[in-house]
Amino acid sequence: MSAFDKLKELVAAAEADATAFYTKGNKAAGTRLRKAFQDIKVAAQEGRAEVTELKNKESK
Repeated sequence: MSAFDKLKELVAAAEADATAFYTKGNKAAGTRLRKAFQDIKVAAQEGRAEVTELKNKESK
């Protein structure tokens, strides 16, 4: 469940930058938001691997 919690934290942390970029047009916030999206992507991939690993352990 740790991968899922990490993913939730990353999304919550990116919310302020998303608001600043989309509503105020803050370009620096857009750069931070792109980085946050990349971090979210990596965390999601790690979460997928964790779920697959746990699923395969239970199948054996």
